[in-house]
Amino acid sequence: MICRISGKLVEKKEDSIVLDVNGICYEVLIPGAVMQCLEDSAQPGSSISLITFHYFQLEPSKGFQCLIGFLNEIEKEFFEKFITVSGIGPKAAVRALKMPISMIAKAIDMADVPFLKSLPGIGEQRAREIVAKLQGKVGKFGLIQDDRTGAKAFTGKHDIQEEAMGVLLQLQYKKFEARNMLDEALKRNPDIETAEDLLNEVYKQRSKK
Repeated sequence: MICRISGKLVEKKEDSIVLDVNGICYEVLIPGAVMQCLEDSAQPGSSISLITFHYFQLEPSKGFQCLIGFLNEIEKEFFEKFITVSGIGPKAAVRALKMPISMIAKAIDMADVPFLKSLPGIGEQRAREIVAKLQGKVGKFGLIQDDRTGAKAFTGKHDIQEEAMGVLLQLQYKKFEARNMLDEALKRNPDIETAEDLLNEVYKQRSKK
């Protein structure tokens, strides 16, 4: 069981890094919440030390191992709780944990299903399962003083969605219908920055039907 790894950074990818450990290179998967904290400090050639979750997956015709890296034990502990939810395996959790862990923990405790649905690969049913399994059990993780860059980005996007939602409700759309239209619009164009642009994207799609 590999519980820690230290080496020099060779390459940084979207959701993983490659570390040179005495001439042997290891690829380590990194959740987005952790990668945000590495963005400034992790440069090629710099030394990095990570706490790891060593994952071995068996399939009918093959097996493979992977390492998932964290900066501290508290991040790893949250990850281990997150993967206790039915249907969320380690690799799916790496994809899903894009936002700061403190924000995700607070969303779980507040049963903020729309927030949890915004995480990659998490639909409404899975979001509700996360709340049912973990609500009341992740409070301490909300105290993490993690990188707020991602938090600010999400807050801005969330405000845009809420503003657009208000307009659609005034136009007599049902809430679930409006939420689905907005989610689809953001999937098609994730770079939208204003509520007006978001509503224009919704209109463009509906006009094609």
